[in-house]
Amino acid sequence: MTIYNLYIFNSAGSCIYYAEWNRRNQAGMSRDEEMKLMYGLIFSLKSFVLKLSPVDCKEGFLNYRTSKYKLNFYEAGSGLKFIMNTDVNAANVRELLQKIYKEIYVEYVVKNPECTLGKEIDSEVFQMKLDKFIRSAPIFGSRVM
Repeated sequence: MTIYNLYIFNSAGSCIYYAEWNRRNQAGMSRDEEMKLMYGLIFSLKSFVLKLSPVDCKEGFLNYRTSKYKLNFYEAGSGLKFIMNTDVNAANVRELLQKIYKEIYVEYVVKNPECTLGKEIDSEVFQMKLDKFIRSAPIFGSRVM
């Protein structure tokens, strides 16, 4: 199993953080275009799930899976959106994203007086703590596809 990348979007739809670990294939477009495409995808999927669900869908959109990867989604109460692409067999990714929010983002961005909430995260401490956390996750690994 492996983790490919992580996007964090603010409530206005701007990507405030991006990191990749084992991503082997690039999008073939600028990073800015990729961020807009990803946010548009999440916006559309959330709307689709809420409007067409045959039952009351309290959690809304959580993930989707292709034959090559799984896109995992977590939205915090503050409107921050965490998107992580993983191997198709990765389990408990939602819990991992919740921990990233609570144990890394809140601790090293929200509680950091030098960070401006909703703006691009450039804290080296946040980046180091996140990288260490991801690399220690049970689903982290490198796998050639």
